[in-house]
Amino acid sequence: MKTSFNLWQGLLLGLMLLGWQSCGIYSFTGASIPPGTETFQVDYFINEAGNRPGSTVEPGLDQDFTVALQDYLLNQTSLSLTSTNGDLVYSGEITQYSITPMTSTANNTAAQNRLTMTVNVRFDNTLNEDDSFESRFSFFYDFDANLQLFDIKTDAHKEIFERITQDIFNASLAKW
Repeated sequence: MKTSFNLWQGLLLGLMLLGWQSCGIYSFTGASIPPGTETFQVDYFINEAGNRPGSTVEPGLDQDFTVALQDYLLNQTSLSLTSTNGDLVYSGEITQYSITPMTSTANNTAAQNRLTMTVNVRFDNTLNEDDSFESRFSFFYDFDANLQLFDIKTDAHKEIFERITQDIFNASLAKW
């Protein structure tokens, strides 16, 4: 009885592997990487947020976000990072980085603020141009108005970067 159970397990596993292989490369992270894709490239995301009304300049934001996107893609795929001629190319700019009051107190002062970051992304799939796109991705972090950006920046950037990089990954490789 135990032998037939193991036989069925092996048969099921073989069918699953055959199905995955026939439709491209899949990962347990939800990525559907087109066959033949080996590399990705993340160009430097220039911080243009300071050029927009209401946005603030945050030194190092561009470098930190670029590295966060590279790290996310490295951790979620088996692709290699390259600086030129990538099969998949991510480029763009940070277009918004602003703090706005969200709720007020009885004294007409802010009780809670929201840090919002928006990134314009161009994704080029050099192996299949139909998958290429340009889109905006945005996320926010709410915090107590008694705190300054310096006080919350580390946690805020971690949460915002995680969400935006995940959304970029889903749009480009998971097709969500």
